Amino acid sequence: MNNRIYIDIEPTIKTATSSDLQLWDEYVHQHPKGSFFHLSGWIKVINGAFQHKHHYIMAVQNEKIVGLLPLFEQKSHLFGHALISTPFCVYGGVIADNQFIERKLEDAAYKLGCQLNVDYIELRDREYKESYSPWVEHCHHSTFSCGIADTPEEILTAVKRKQRAVIRHSLNNNLHWDNSPSPELCYDVYAESVRNLGTPVFNKKLFTLLTQVFGEQCETLIIRTADNTPISSVLSFYYKDEVLPYYGGGTLDARALKSNDFMYYQLMCIARNKGNTKFDFGRSKQDSGSYNFKKNWGMQEEHLHYRIALIKSQQAPNLSPNNPKYKYFIAIWQKLPLSLSRLIGPYLSKYLG
Repeated sequence: MNNRIYIDIEPTIKTATSSDLQLWDEYVHQHPKGSFFHLSGWIKVINGAFQHKHHYIMAVQNEKIVGLLPLFEQKSHLFGHALISTPFCVYGGVIADNQFIERKLEDAAYKLGCQLNVDYIELRDREYKESYSPWVEHCHHSTFSCGIADTPEEILTAVKRKQRAVIRHSLNNNLHWDNSPSPELCYDVYAESVRNLGTPVFNKKLFTLLTQVFGEQCETLIIRTADNTPISSVLSFYYKDEVLPYYGGGTLDARALKSNDFMYYQLMCIARNKGNTKFDFGRSKQDSGSYNFKKNWGMQEEHLHYRIALIKSQQAPNLSPNNPKYKYFIAIWQKLPLSLSRLIGPYLSKYLG
């Protein structure tokens, strides 16, 4: 991308319409920082699963897109009112031809947030960007990634020694995998996993919509025991030579059989067979259980650089499960019957993106 700043050519900032979305996606595809989470398909997914209103804005020069910013509006009496790029996604924020256009789009986002009278705006930048008023960095997450070696044995050898021993142990537990389309079963295992963690589960429709909207870019992987019982599952995204396991988890029996470790290793092998060479393990809250699990694999850690702009709020939001005020809620949620957690969860989780 051309990183020069052309301050003499003022881009036009406009709201993207349905007729713009093909060009929008083409811009994401060719931009080096365009991610799976910038794609326009998230409009159908988030509108359909959570009914959040989208505000996709883009910069245009000479009838060509030169920058874009996907935004969604979340509004809740309990969790607040926000504009986010993008909720339920780990990466987001502006992508543009240069910094001048980036700032024009960020200024437009701030103006929109003021018009909507939101509490705050959040941009989920992956890379560091210099802070300037009203934007300040507010992030305690890291993401982990690595290259995928050519063969299963080389993939295993690249894993950190202690974690490699765990994977070898899992290979002796008579587990087997199935990556045929199974969004409903994948969701069932995932729902049990997040209930056990004390977290409200998403609407089941989310998994169905993801597979419908993104097609072969979205794949489920189910791990079963010798008696064919589903024990672990993950829904993954494939984009730009990379696989990103996204919604994953296991039942209470998964830990003893090391089936999650087995699952992520098999996903690397499957992805490599498809021709992918990168593995993105996604974000985790620093010093959390999932953060430590990923760190044990020996992958490259990358600190994320989310930024917020406060509008009505006086302080940054804290919706993290590590927030002490959620301690008792989490303990109660972990004891809920699975059926009840699946019934109530979607009404809460739609605002926890």
